[in-house]
Amino acid sequence: MMLHSMIVANNLRAITGPRATSLEPLNTRSIVLSVLLGTHPPQMPVGRILEFTTLFELADGTVRTALSRMVAAGDLVNDDGIYRLAGRLVERQAQQDAGRHHPPSKWDGSWWTVAVVSDRRTMTERREFRNRATGSRLGELRPDLWLRPANIAIATDLPDVVITRGPLITANASDLVARLWDLGDLQRRSEIHRNALAHAATQLESGVDRALADAFVALAGAQQFLRVEPQLPAELAPDVAGATLRSRYAEVVAEFQSQLAAFFRRGSARVSTDAR
Repeated sequence: MMLHSMIVANNLRAITGPRATSLEPLNTRSIVLSVLLGTHPPQMPVGRILEFTTLFELADGTVRTALSRMVAAGDLVNDDGIYRLAGRLVERQAQQDAGRHHPPSKWDGSWWTVAVVSDRRTMTERREFRNRATGSRLGELRPDLWLRPANIAIATDLPDVVITRGPLITANASDLVARLWDLGDLQRRSEIHRNALAHAATQLESGVDRALADAFVALAGAQQFLRVEPQLPAELAPDVAGATLRSRYAEVVAEFQSQLAAFFRRGSARVSTDAR
């Protein structure tokens, strides 16, 4: 079972906030969800999860407790010792997969507009809608009004909304982009992740298992950023964050996968020897 991409779950405040400067370490829940979100299909036997988390020096009991809590919260399903993602996290995996790919090079000038029409929504409903909207790389112009260039697809099953697609009539596209996204902050955060990946690549050259853990954190941070990075047309924001970071991510994740596969093979060999 190979990892195709990484994402941290709910513990990368340092790279998602407006003044992000560095990466934060991952907690046990984040590590487990990250490895499952990066696995296709998103499931893994408990033994393999426990083996992976030894890279972070986590005790089996700590990991098993986290797994039980995630099952109780509805994040995971336990099917006879095989844990798989459930609920909203399945959609999040699709969003992160899309984030690894370069957007189309051509754009016809049209825009998506998403207007919320529901008069009453609970805080939970508002939070869930915001998560799905940002996962579709929409930008919020004002409360309940979201837009983006229509160079990529968006979720069309958002609840209680009217969605339209067409050209701008009066607004200046570049000015609108600057209102929807802080391009300077995107560039700065992209640079943080490029530097973290460059450091991870250097560490992986050492071949030690600890380098896998550090590279995992760097890949997780980059993937979290790419999941919501707006993938703007080049006409509006030439490579604010995308192409260079995606290419660097692909290089590092390939080496990470190779070394992780070797790590698992060594573990299997040890188990086989001990069983004799």
